[in-house]
Amino acid sequence: MSHNTIAINQRMDKFDGHHSVWLFGYGSLIFKADFPFIERRPASIRGWTRRFWQGSHDHRGTESAPGRVATLVREPGALCAGVAYLITPQVFAHLDHREKNGYLRLATEISFNDGRSEEGLVYIATEENSAFLGAASERAIAQQIAASHGPSGRNRDYLVDLAHALRELGMDDPHVFAIERHLSEIEGA
Repeated sequence: MSHNTIAINQRMDKFDGHHSVWLFGYGSLIFKADFPFIERRPASIRGWTRRFWQGSHDHRGTESAPGRVATLVREPGALCAGVAYLITPQVFAHLDHREKNGYLRLATEISFNDGRSEEGLVYIATEENSAFLGAASERAIAQQIAASHGPSGRNRDYLVDLAHALRELGMDDPHVFAIERHLSEIEGA
């Protein structure tokens, strides 16, 4: 599958006719909400874990030197913490363009801290897209992040901003924080 997913996402009609939809953010959507939203709440989804396994050719890297950004990978029993935004379907066009580098809109159950849950959507870059880089050691991921930059800035800023936002929300993510520690060591050397 091509890493440009705009046309595929435009065919997803599950939420057509809805006045509002919950969107789950687990990466840059946590710290960079560059779209209008009605409400923002801490939330989580089950069965997925956050991993820096997606290549970024369009934001935090280039075609010849992709950065690494977050995606979700299926993991039974896992709980991925993030933020949910209540949006109108008009926001999809902006999000489809922003998330075009391999991310697909998928329907998911989003859980809130008050025990409620709602069906909503999430953008996930699966291993079927051509920008997917896959697993690597957290140190190797940090090395790639340290060396990468693209039109949206340095890849390290994406990682550091995400780690900072997760801490502000009181959310733990051993994978993200381990990469951040390795990045600090690399930059300090």
